[in-house]
Amino acid sequence: MSIYLDNAATTQLDREVFEAMTPYLLQNFGNPSSHHGHGRIVKNAIENARITIANLLNASPNEIIFTSGGTEADNTAILSSVRSHQVKHVITTPFEHHAVLHTLDALKNSGEIELSFIDTDNRGNLDLNRLDNLLKGNKKALVSVMHANNEIGNLSNIELIGEICCSKGALFHSDTVQTIGHYRHDLSKLKTHFIAASAHKFHGPKGVGFIYCKDGVQLSQLLHGGAQERKQRAGTENIHGIIGLAKALEIAYKDIDEHQVYIQKLKSRMIAKLSDQITDIQFNGNSAVADKSLYTVLSVSLPINHAYGDVLAYLDENNISVSGGSACSTGLASHVLKAIGADVYRNTIRFSFSKYNTAEEIDYTVEKLSALYKAIAA
Repeated sequence: MSIYLDNAATTQLDREVFEAMTPYLLQNFGNPSSHHGHGRIVKNAIENARITIANLLNASPNEIIFTSGGTEADNTAILSSVRSHQVKHVITTPFEHHAVLHTLDALKNSGEIELSFIDTDNRGNLDLNRLDNLLKGNKKALVSVMHANNEIGNLSNIELIGEICCSKGALFHSDTVQTIGHYRHDLSKLKTHFIAASAHKFHGPKGVGFIYCKDGVQLSQLLHGGAQERKQRAGTENIHGIIGLAKALEIAYKDIDEHQVYIQKLKSRMIAKLSDQITDIQFNGNSAVADKSLYTVLSVSLPINHAYGDVLAYLDENNISVSGGSACSTGLASHVLKAIGADVYRNTIRFSFSKYNTAEEIDYTVEKLSALYKAIAA
């Protein structure tokens, strides 16, 4: 049995998505910037994909700009805020993806921004009163808070954060890479100026995503050259990727409620079985709290063992693919686990689930982990 439980890293391409993409690799190969029939076919397909995405998110098509993925979208949102909207103060959390934190560090080190962090507790809950206080200054501000953390699964109340930003005249960017395609987003109601998405997180292709930029908010180009994407993002479009992105989101929305129920049952099954079979197991952040965490992610902190240090390697040897939350053997540890004060010397595993996982896979994985810890105890 080969088991894939690393869906927060990437997901299996949906067969329907592959079939939708194939004609744009073989037959419809024209350049969408070309003014002839081959080009027009492809250009129309891109615009139809943009309309599909916009309709699903309750946005306007002109608010959807295609990118190479979530990292580019996050970078574009942050740099646009600083360079096109004269933002001098950025407020974020210590849990953000490195696409956000490293960009902000670079801007801070160059003297372009002042950087502040929202206080949190040891579960990773955000102190939004602190956010309110941080926004009381006179400097033009950007708030950047991810919707769901990719390591521990904590969900942030981006609806409330958006309201706070709106009341203070601040720009709001949310990295929604882990939640687009897994939750419904109504961008006509959500008070955000930028969100980021990446197709391969919801059974689409790698190398393509989008940034939502609210109508009237100016983008600062990262790439210069041609007039693609309404002169917002130069470069010949990833045509088959864009087609796949739109198809993947369409499929996700069609069955989104059923998949959430199904995957949450798998996650709950794993929580119950791990708790029953492994002594002193811990769950990081709000990972085991259904209404406060992403239903596709479970972060598990296992007891320290010296007999078999690399649990990830053990699982890999048993054909189970997962991710870790720390890499202590190299002297490094997850910035997320550090921020919540977790014991980074324990073995931390991130299990992340999809519609393709089964209860049998959950049981087998727990059985293998349990066997390892029973052997150590013996």
